[in-house]
Amino acid sequence: MENKKNKTKNKTRFQPGLYKTLTWHFIKNTLTGKKRFPLVLMLEPTHRCNLACMGCDRIRTAAEGDLPVSACLEAARECGAPVVAITGGEPMIYKYLQPLVKGLLSEGKYIYLCTNGVLAQEFIESFTPHPALTLNFHLDGLDTTHDKITGLPGSFNKAVESIRKAKAKGFRVSTNTTVYKASDPGELEGLFDLLYSSSVDGMLISPAFAYQSVEDNIFFNRGEINEKFTRMSGFLKKYPLINTPTYMDFLCGRRQMRCTPWGNPTYNPLGWKSPCYLVTDSYFPSYARMMKETNWSLYEDGKDPRCANCMVHGGYETTVMRMAFTNPLEGLRLAFWNFGSNNKKR
Repeated sequence: MENKKNKTKNKTRFQPGLYKTLTWHFIKNTLTGKKRFPLVLMLEPTHRCNLACMGCDRIRTAAEGDLPVSACLEAARECGAPVVAITGGEPMIYKYLQPLVKGLLSEGKYIYLCTNGVLAQEFIESFTPHPALTLNFHLDGLDTTHDKITGLPGSFNKAVESIRKAKAKGFRVSTNTTVYKASDPGELEGLFDLLYSSSVDGMLISPAFAYQSVEDNIFFNRGEINEKFTRMSGFLKKYPLINTPTYMDFLCGRRQMRCTPWGNPTYNPLGWKSPCYLVTDSYFPSYARMMKETNWSLYEDGKDPRCANCMVHGGYETTVMRMAFTNPLEGLRLAFWNFGSNNKKR
């Protein structure tokens, strides 16, 4: 009965309260004349990780030492983003994770707690589900492929087991899948079938970013991204994707968009990372200095060569949200998409 209940309760892709919070955030900042303001804080309390994933640059550029909870909470207050994605590194390694999550929730933040799932069960068993907390699990393929990418045999099965335990306890659960040059669309469909049968609340899919620190030939260019996502667009419609339809049009080459690099600022043990979560030029001691001293137009226009093949969701989904609040037709499309049925096969 528990599984049946989980399969029928998810009516929207995102919590209605989150839309209300984002709407007020846009109105408040627009009325005060702010041109650039964040939607999501990418918070990395630790760079330590229990995996060495082949497409990740954090294991190559990680900082030593963890952030204290007080610094994390102050960063959230300083930038004012209504959503906080706790990432890393692997947040489940962070000693003060539960106090951090409780502190952010007490300040009214919506949280996406990102994890590879290997160490997630202790958190799931000891933490009480909250409507503003989503556990976000990263899975890049079925067992053989995922374990090869992470470098840890059994990591796929541990993540899936954690997902099912989280759903059984009542957590809101989403997944994040990175698509590489060699990713097989058929295998990804199989992965999404498995996640769907596990009653996850939403699935995010995004092409990999070509990190300069990662030398392997595992990334692809924009043309290849367009081709692969066009091939997958038919079966992806079956699932509760949390990629917006506008962003999916962009991935398939049906629409052009500019990036919003300042929409998802990153704070970690090195400071405020500029210009974005994926590209590193410098670190600043304060959010205000980072916003003031970064040449945003260089990245908004994609003039930096490192941006040439980037179609990662962070910068572009923020653009979609900006469009929705400034263009009534875009806003209606997004509203119908979110509040329409999120249970097509359920």
